[in-house]
Amino acid sequence: MTRGCSLENDLRLLINNSKYSDIEILCEDEKKLHACRAILAARSEVFDRLLYNGMKESHENQITFPKINSARMEIVLEYIYTGSFKEESLTKDNLIEAFYAADYFQLSVLQGCIIKTVKDTNLIKNYSPELLSKLSEKVPLLEENNLLNLLVEEVAIIPLNDIEFGRLSIAGLKNLLSITFEKETPFATREYEVFRYSAILAAKQVSNDTYRNLMDRLPTLEQIENSITVGNKTITDWQKVSKELEPLIKFIDFRKIKTQIIAGFIEPLKIISTDIILDAYRNIALLNNFNICDIRGKTVHDSSYVWDKTTCGSNLTIEDNGKIVQASNGCNSYKSVRGKIAFENKGIFEWDVIIEKNCNNAWIGVCASGNFNYETFAGYQPTGWVFGSNGSCFNAGNYSIYCLSFREDGTKVIVHLDMNKRTCAFTVNGTRYPEVFVNLPSKLYPVISLCYPGRFRIQPHQKN
Repeated sequence: MTRGCSLENDLRLLINNSKYSDIEILCEDEKKLHACRAILAARSEVFDRLLYNGMKESHENQITFPKINSARMEIVLEYIYTGSFKEESLTKDNLIEAFYAADYFQLSVLQGCIIKTVKDTNLIKNYSPELLSKLSEKVPLLEENNLLNLLVEEVAIIPLNDIEFGRLSIAGLKNLLSITFEKETPFATREYEVFRYSAILAAKQVSNDTYRNLMDRLPTLEQIENSITVGNKTITDWQKVSKELEPLIKFIDFRKIKTQIIAGFIEPLKIISTDIILDAYRNIALLNNFNICDIRGKTVHDSSYVWDKTTCGSNLTIEDNGKIVQASNGCNSYKSVRGKIAFENKGIFEWDVIIEKNCNNAWIGVCASGNFNYETFAGYQPTGWVFGSNGSCFNAGNYSIYCLSFREDGTKVIVHLDMNKRTCAFTVNGTRYPEVFVNLPSKLYPVISLCYPGRFRIQPHQKN
């Protein structure tokens, strides 16, 4: 490569190059890296203080970092020399340590680059519980930071029951619960399940027998709602479980758990203090509301139930911060628009579509992004599954009669998407109809098709 054409490429030649170096960096794994002290000092005040302080480091040709291994240091050096680093050099095993090293050397821009890389790759999607756990071990040193908040936001929208025990540590769970406690942030797990996961994770720290015992003692909400009952027998080692659970208890809101569940499943375990149990009963009684919302913050993805301007057919306009889509006067054929929210985790998802102004036929349903054309009717496409106000359902040009037609402005349609079974059903003005679409793909979006004068609103499902 010809030198002089690119400053970044020329400086990259200097990285760990003994020919142009005047100092060795000895890392935690005893690997030596070569560097230029002037460049290090010019780019980091920490290196400047270490290398030009008039002490012995100013004269010696080696400096040691016993808590930073060579893989993390190589990322730091690449950034110091070039202002960037190769995306593939960041892995789930070195990401947190690299972020910590950037903090140590006061390289805030490098920290921002690491966060951006996490967002732009599958690292956060595939490993957010593990990354949150690893970072939580560093939090006393780093305190709350943007990466911690990002990981908490990502883990918060995963139902805790979908996170295998062992992926999320007690420290990671504590940060998740403390940062989301009494906050209006999206959260996927109902509060009883928060307690259940916390208690079982605490039991796992005690012994495998205690873990299995508590798994048997604490059913899931789905099991409780299906009338599964468990006797009032206490668990062995309950004092040890209570001790392990101690750091988490103050971040679990027992006021959001039904009194029947507290009395029937939590109180008999004896792992929660009597004061906390009585306080929960007292607060629920004073509220005089036994249908209190049982989930902290906002139901997951509430803020994402909007129409996406980037996946919107022509002659459609999006209004009210994405909540409304309106077909313009010249929109005589069906156009489609997709919602921003993607459903790809297991779970049951519901949202409302309000037909503020009906058109020839209003079409509501789900779509997959592959080979989808927003300039035409969703029901003619193999990746579109929609239900219309004429009472029929369409997919890939095939249709079936589903229910009575509805034409009134103001009609409310609830979409019920079960990603566990990959099925979809609909409710129209309070009347629920059976599942109609089956064997749906693993990733779906809300979708509608409309023409003039159609005007549709999307919102998270509003329960009466």
